[in-house]
Amino acid sequence: MTTILQISDTHFGTEQQPVLDALEDHVREHGADLLILSGDITQRARDKQFEAGLAYVQRLEKYGIPATLVIPGNHDIPLYNLFARFMTPYANYQRHFGSDLEPTYEDEHLLVIGLNTTHPKRRKDGAVTSEQIQRVVDRLNKTSKEKLRIVVAHQPFGAMVLSDLSNLQGGAGDALTAWADAGLDLVMGGHIHLPYVLPLSGQYPELSREIWIVQAGTTLSSRVRGSAPNSFNRLIVGNGETKCVEVERWDFIDKRFTVAERFNLTWKAEEQALETDRHEVLVPGGQQ
Repeated sequence: MTTILQISDTHFGTEQQPVLDALEDHVREHGADLLILSGDITQRARDKQFEAGLAYVQRLEKYGIPATLVIPGNHDIPLYNLFARFMTPYANYQRHFGSDLEPTYEDEHLLVIGLNTTHPKRRKDGAVTSEQIQRVVDRLNKTSKEKLRIVVAHQPFGAMVLSDLSNLQGGAGDALTAWADAGLDLVMGGHIHLPYVLPLSGQYPELSREIWIVQAGTTLSSRVRGSAPNSFNRLIVGNGETKCVEVERWDFIDKRFTVAERFNLTWKAEEQALETDRHEVLVPGGQQ
């Protein structure tokens, strides 16, 4: 088994110490093979906030996580400092998390492609460019179809509630159509602080194969949405002949993280169904 720990929207500057402690306890106990942080590391892209975010990620890595993949979110670009926003939008991010805004991770079981879907000219909206679409297609075509193949971007490619349709990536339909043809399995993200797991063929019936979306809530921030508590996702990837992924959502309840929901994802044509221990639609509160 390979384990992925997905955290998102940590919004350092609004983090809560009891939640930080609880996540650290979880990682100390359970570990992971790959840590993904899907954007909005900070609240206002300030140097001190990135410094705190990096220090915390490094603490988690010390509990035996061998690899980390981090991408920027819209909050990781300065908002009020207009000179920095348009002249050096990613300077603080890159000072702490490296120059590569679109990192990739690959091993014998996984391919994870990070995309930067932010832009200083957009306040919060995400978009996938034609160049990014083709770059992902090229990488997928070079990778064994036996591997679980994932794209991570900050803004979502699919919505669970109607109010989030305006938060979808620009170019999502074109991207997903091309990526499905090239064999993509999963897209992961954050941004809307609402966790969910859905098969995207329901929203994009033209897809040639199923692509699942795994969205994370806000893991550490006080900026929770509606009734959705702080949470993160843990993906357990089966390394057998048939692709299968168990997604666990862990919620912060009573000063600790506990499993709130499980989903079993498959890609065999006769088994393209979502299995869940419990299903609920969370009431949106509108934080991004």
